[in-house]
Amino acid sequence: GRLGILIARHLKRLERVILGYLEVCDGPEEEARLGILETLQCTIEHAWPRMPCRLPVLLKALLKMIWDVHTDQGSTPEPVKATLLQGATECLILLDRCSGGQVKVLLEGVYSSCEENRVRECIRKVQENT
Repeated sequence: GRLGILIARHLKRLERVILGYLEVCDGPEEEARLGILETLQCTIEHAWPRMPCRLPVLLKALLKMIWDVHTDQGSTPEPVKATLLQGATECLILLDRCSGGQVKVLLEGVYSSCEENRVRECIRKVQENT
């Protein structure tokens, strides 16, 4: 579709924007991060074939965000945190599907070296998804 073509054309810039937003907590409601996770889901769905080569970058950003949200001692309410983690997990699942299971493989190492239950839970959801 047209959207797919548009997204593909602007993927580089879009990726920078997405990565920028994922890094920054924007207050207790986290509207920007929640919005950008939705954008990322749409992007993955529409630019499917272009995603595998961007895996390492996106994977790192999503895992870092999951980690930051989990360890954040700030004012973010629990339901917001849960929604953020769920959104990031959805993105990982989509990335895994479009890369033929590469994300599962890449996450194995993270899972085995990670002590944090909440982060492990996100990873487990990705690994159990078929």
